[in-house]
Parts: sequence; C-alpha cells; structure tokens
Amino acid sequence: MNQMYQCRNIQKFFLSILAAAILTSAGFASAVGIPRQGDKLLLDTYHRHKASLESNCYGLPLVVESFERDDRVHVDVYGIFDNSFSSVVNALKVPANWCDIVFLHPNIKACIYRKLSNDWLLTFYPGKKVYQPPEDARQVMYHYRVADQQQGYLDIILNADAGPFGTKNHRMRLEALPLDRGRTFVHVSYAYSDSTALRLAAKIYFATLARSKVGFTVTGKDDSGNPVYIGGPRGALERSAVRYYLAIQSFMDTLHYPEDMRFNMRINTWYDRTTRYKRQLFDLDKNDYLTYKTAEHKNQVELQRLIVPNPH
Repeated sequence: MNQMYQCRNIQKFFLSILAAAILTSAGFASAVGIPRQGDKLLLDTYHRHKASLESNCYGLPLVVESFERDDRVHVDVYGIFDNSFSSVVNALKVPANWCDIVFLHPNIKACIYRKLSNDWLLTFYPGKKVYQPPEDARQVMYHYRVADQQQGYLDIILNADAGPFGTKNHRMRLEALPLDRGRTFVHVSYAYSDSTALRLAAKIYFATLARSKVGFTVTGKDDSGNPVYIGGPRGALERSAVRYYLAIQSFMDTLHYPEDMRFNMRINTWYDRTTRYKRQLFDLDKNDYLTYKTAEHKNQVELQRLIVPNPH
C-alpha cells in the first residue's frame, strides 16, 4: 500500500512538471544570447524539412525533434498552418490570446494575464488532467515579449526563471514566416533545465507508471518492423510540445467563428486533432475532456475578472 502511495505521488510530481512544459527557443545559441538572424535560420530550416513536411507518418505537415544535454531537455516542433502570416502575427502578438491557447492543454487548469509597467506576465496553472480548480494547481509565471517582428518574420518568447520542483530557465518560443498560397511555416519549441530531484523521480516514473508512454521520435523498429518511439523525459516533452502546437493551430483555425462560439469550437477542434496521434496523445475520452475544460474555462474567466489593472 505504501509503495502504491509513493508511485501515485511520483506520478503527480512528474505530471506537474510536464504541464509546465511548452514550446521554446530555437536552440542553445539563442538561449545564451548569441546574435542570430532568425528569419534566415528559420527559412533554412524550412528548406531542410520541406520533404518531411510534405510526406510523413503523421498525415499532417509536422516534424518533431528533441535532444537532451546535461541537465537541459529541448523539443522543436515544425509545421505549416493554412493561415496567412499576417493573421498569425495579429493573433499571436496579443498576450491575452496565449492564455486561450495554452488552456487547451489538458494539464493547464487556467491562465491569466496582466501588464506590469511594460512587462506582460502570463500565469499558468498546471495540474492534473482531470478537473481541478486553479487553487489546487501550481503556478508558473512567464514573461511574454515579442522578440522580433518584421514583414516576413515573427519571434515570440515566454520565459520563466523558475518552475516546479527546482526546474529553472523555462523558455518557450514561437517563430513564424510566410509561405506561398497564404500559408505560414511555424516553429514551436520548449527547453528547460531540470533538477536532481526531477531526474530521480523521472527515472522511477518512466520505469513504472509511464512504461508505455512514448513520444514522436522513432528510435528503431521492433521484430515485426513496427516503429519504436522514444520514451522517457524526451518523449514526455515531445507529447507536451505537440499538444501546444495543436493548440495554437486550433486557436488560429477557429478565429473566423463568432466570438461566442469560439471556445466550444476550439476544444472540439483541439481534441479531434490529437486523435490523429492516439499512440502518443490519448489520455481522456472526448466527453471527459470537454466537460473538464468547460468547467475550468469558467474558473479562468472568473480569475481574470479579479485582476486589477495596474494604472502605471
């Protein structure tokens, strides 16, 4: 019984970490502040992945990459939106819209935004996949900024100095550039530095409760010739990053609906898209997800109403 209790605590511990995970930097070069020309690098990346985007095992224009180095875990998701670059810029340069986006992730119980002086702060409430009021969830505060916006390039960064359980340097990033036929190439990534406590918990968690959970990177084939997918922390962050990528895409694709219909359209669209990746992303039945999110959305709206704008 005690062993079962410990396993459950480990599961809650690690899932809280994963819920804080999102999208970030295009690489360690940007993380340490080395000058770069993001638009040219992103265009080169598009050409490098063009063939994979046009034909892959996912059935959608999507490429996932990840790696671990020392205490740093990094995930990149590349894809193509059927939305114009200008519409992507107009939607994603609004900080408040990011709360509607990240909220679609089943582990995010609420998100609120506020402006302090010239700094936009977004507070995420990561928790369990089942319904949970925000006061029972954790809080991770991100600083939002548009790092670069040009005629043909967008770079948005969210960073948090500290996360749950000793994690640090959480860095979330979205880059975008225009393609032909009114499409947009999008790069969504996430990186963070973990802690000794997290590494120990992860080792136990992935050896027990999460043995069957996998990501998107193919590491080989089994005896039957079927693909073998990566597991462990890299696989976990790949799943989370793709969930956020699909959340951004679902947000964009439902903007043409009347405002009072958008929330219901978003949660339905997001869930239906995740079913394409049932091996990696299935956690909840659709009715459960919609029920939880509907209740949690009311909590999020109420939380945002309590925010008193700073007169400065």
